[in-house]
Amino acid sequence: MTEASPAASERRGEELRVLVALWLLVLASSSQVLIVAPILPRIGEALAIPEALRGTLITSYTVAQAIFALIIGPISDRAGRRPVLLAGAGAMLVALLLHALPGDYASMITVRALAGAAGGLLTGVAVAYIGDYFPYNRRGWASGWVMSGFAFGQVLAIPAGTILAAAFGFRAPFLLFALPMAASFVLILVGVPQPSVRREGGAGGVGAALRTYAAMLRTPAIAAAALTFGLMFMAMATFAVYLPTWLENQRGATPKEIAAMFMVGGVASVFAGPQMGRISDRIGRKPMIVASCLGMAALVPALPWLITEVWIAYPAFFAAMILLAMRLSPMQALLTALTPSSRRGSLLSLTVACGQLGSGAGGAAAGLLFARYGYEANTLMTAAAMVIAALIVALALPEPGSEGPAV
Repeated sequence: MTEASPAASERRGEELRVLVALWLLVLASSSQVLIVAPILPRIGEALAIPEALRGTLITSYTVAQAIFALIIGPISDRAGRRPVLLAGAGAMLVALLLHALPGDYASMITVRALAGAAGGLLTGVAVAYIGDYFPYNRRGWASGWVMSGFAFGQVLAIPAGTILAAAFGFRAPFLLFALPMAASFVLILVGVPQPSVRREGGAGGVGAALRTYAAMLRTPAIAAAALTFGLMFMAMATFAVYLPTWLENQRGATPKEIAAMFMVGGVASVFAGPQMGRISDRIGRKPMIVASCLGMAALVPALPWLITEVWIAYPAFFAAMILLAMRLSPMQALLTALTPSSRRGSLLSLTVACGQLGSGAGGAAAGLLFARYGYEANTLMTAAAMVIAALIVALALPEPGSEGPAV
């Protein structure tokens, strides 16, 4: 058995630094989004926000994220992913620290919008970086490991944040998540290279960006991917934003029980995420995405009748997170292959923006539906969005070859 060459060892070390830096980034940035749902009752009580308006804290974040994602995508195609990741990590760190300040609804929604703007610099560019750095036949695996930061947040960060919010106020979790974001910033600064891929040429500016997006949306596969992302994120918002509130109001759940539910769901994602990505590398992305969407459409509307006791929410949420893992990594890997690397940032930012607009619309609609009709209406909206997404993926999205597009 021969020893690895110095170049191979150096490459493995660099891959590890890249994965850890992006993992920490995903952990912090996703956790500060996910924590809003379980502590929404705490935020509402502390800042005297009416129940029907609490979902707008989700909307303010997602709209700002969508706008800034659209702006930054073409910039990253020209300037490279690394400087954008640095700027985004620094901006998110500042935004998280600013969560110490809000004292009313207006200031809280403003701070969430600032965090959304920082998130817009990160989300699509982080996935585009994976597409630039890893070959297509390893992107499902790499995406699975990076996105396991999302799952780890559910296992430890979200439960810890929920308990912290109950003990010390809703500001505490956001300050906690500033720590891994700071670590990610340092790692990107010292250990993450700029991938050597072709960049977009020509002039930049708003007009060029708009022409790029218009050209992309005239491509049926990209238009289908953007619509699918919007529907998937809308479905997750209508499912998750008011689930903790419903469990507290209708089933008497405590903050610790809500934290335990997110922990159980996170365990599912930790184990399923990398495995689902690896399986999709072998069998294809589309079958897993379609199965996930249809599974969610069947599961979620049954939850109000299935969850008669708080403990039943644990296996139900576990199953929901398995289904989420089935589509998250495969969908991201598929997206990286729909366009050459010189426009990958624009594509990922476009789909992220559509996803966040869908999430914002879902969050706002969830509040209105929940206040007027109850959580059952939220679950029906989730199921409808998932069925439509499954149809679009099955009929309109291609299954790229093993090599993906030319870079």
